[in-house]
Amino acid sequence: MPVARPEPQEPRVIAHVDMDCFYVQVEQRRNPELRGQPTAVVQYNDWKGGGLIAVSYEARKFGVKRSMRGDEAKMVCPSINLVQVPVARDKADLNVYRSAGSEVVAILSTKGKCERASIDEVYLDLTDAAKEMLLESPPELLELIFEEATKSNILGLPSVIFVLHDLIVVSLQFDMNVTNRASYVQDVINREDSVRAWLCRADADYQDKLLSCGAIIVAQLRVKVLEETQFTCSAGIAHNKMLAKLVSGMHKPAQQTVVPSSAVQDFLVSLPIKKMKQLGGKLGSSLQDDLGVNTVGDLLSFTEDKLQEYYGVNTGTWLWKIARGISGEEVEDRLLPKSHGCGKTFPGPKALKNNASVKTWLDRLCEELSERIQSDLNQNKRIAQTLTLYARACRKNKSDSIKKFPSKSCPLRYGTVKIQEDAMKLFESGLHDFLGSQNTKWSITSLSVSASKIFDIPIGTSSILRYIKGPNSTVSPANLDCSSLPEDPSLGNKLYIAPNHEEHCEPSLSEKEDYGNNSNLAKQCQIKEEKKVSKKLTEVKIILGPESSSEPNKAEEHKAAQYVDRKKFNTAGSNSASSSTWMFNVEDIDPAVVEELPPEIQREIHGWIRPPKQSSSKTRGSTISSYFQPAKRSG
Repeated sequence: MPVARPEPQEPRVIAHVDMDCFYVQVEQRRNPELRGQPTAVVQYNDWKGGGLIAVSYEARKFGVKRSMRGDEAKMVCPSINLVQVPVARDKADLNVYRSAGSEVVAILSTKGKCERASIDEVYLDLTDAAKEMLLESPPELLELIFEEATKSNILGLPSVIFVLHDLIVVSLQFDMNVTNRASYVQDVINREDSVRAWLCRADADYQDKLLSCGAIIVAQLRVKVLEETQFTCSAGIAHNKMLAKLVSGMHKPAQQTVVPSSAVQDFLVSLPIKKMKQLGGKLGSSLQDDLGVNTVGDLLSFTEDKLQEYYGVNTGTWLWKIARGISGEEVEDRLLPKSHGCGKTFPGPKALKNNASVKTWLDRLCEELSERIQSDLNQNKRIAQTLTLYARACRKNKSDSIKKFPSKSCPLRYGTVKIQEDAMKLFESGLHDFLGSQNTKWSITSLSVSASKIFDIPIGTSSILRYIKGPNSTVSPANLDCSSLPEDPSLGNKLYIAPNHEEHCEPSLSEKEDYGNNSNLAKQCQIKEEKKVSKKLTEVKIILGPESSSEPNKAEEHKAAQYVDRKKFNTAGSNSASSSTWMFNVEDIDPAVVEELPPEIQREIHGWIRPPKQSSSKTRGSTISSYFQPAKRSG
């Protein structure tokens, strides 16, 4: 359910930029002969010519719609060019469109905080840029206003402005009958002049002056996008994300719309409730069925308390605010997607009806997902943490009922094979819940997998293996279940880890002094070792060496060595000051502390420590050695 966000105290300038039938534009850039021609991009599907996912404005004039199939579009517009989406792994490959969208984002992000909402739409917070313009070069002082800005659509602005005795009279709205006022008119200023006059008003309030600056900035960005990418886009400019999104598509293609504060109520009053973001589903239907609310204006008749009574405190307040054009949602500073997903539909006879066919398609989807998250890791140093499987399914029984297939999630393990294995397990778990105790036939009509909870890898974070060295053998990250980590060529062959599955009996100082006089000491030591081995305690020996490539890492190793000495860890191997050996018991590791480590280090630790034990209260230290307690020695 939506939640009301606190409003910012200062006015904002927010823009929503939406590309014009973007997939078609990408194909027209790839093949310039398609420019100006009726064109549609078709999803990969050979049934009835495939589904249309983008339609050019030239084709729309003939009545072609996105809801049509390719064959139907040809009947409506015989001259239409149908371009199929690129195909990989027997499914649509959208990478060419994602890359083109990234070109646009790179340009738009130069003027303010930028949030990439999808392949072809972006939110911009231009508040700082607008304030800077208003301070340094306000529109009313400019001799020339950027031409594209004068083509803006200003909500509430009259369609014509009349000049009476050299005074501008702003009084006629779009739907007014101007014939009765003809006697008062000496001249008519065209639309662009009226927009220019609005942008340059010296007596405008502070909010509208910021919007004027925002309109000029957005117009400049749109022209730059066209010049550098050949793509046109439309935009909405307002004081919040909600309004900017609502108006960005009002005037297409290649236009922009501005929403002054004074025009908000008139704009919203007749807007269908289902047009509002987050009201297109069950909540919107509930408003219609339970409260008789069909337009946003209808919400104004309900008090905030009444809406809270029906929908709870948070959602009730949110509804009360959006009816008045109030939204505190902020633009997130995010140029990269929040998640990666791959999906495929299987309509009609193509539905999947057994585990083998599901596995075949899951393997393909997971292979693509693995490539995308690995590319994200390599290029952007981001790592995903959650793998989720979604499906739509039908089951047939006596009542021929349909039940929703539950989505399933698990921690994401990098590596194509691991993702494929985990995805299949998630499917089997979901299928079990979907069927319940019934043993009936089923079919899958849609499958998708996604990687989410993507975080930047902390600066300075590197593999834990950087700190680990053994004298004899090299252990690859794969053997430690660390395939999720990026390869670090600086590590070379200098990193080792030596698992030690035996407890060695080390004589105490007094025992060493009496060793020559006590013939039973060796037997006592042997007994101690046998007792310790019987407990099946796994001990891992780690040797800290000078292989770190940076001074901070050397300092950390020095601190670790000091910590080892203070705690009287058992040392072995080299006696040099630059290397020390320390030991710990697996059972002494606190999983709660491990969970606080960066995710890539967590995976390494879990790769060679099995199984985790219950959390206990430990004190977190400043170096890697502080996360482990020394092995307890029995006297």
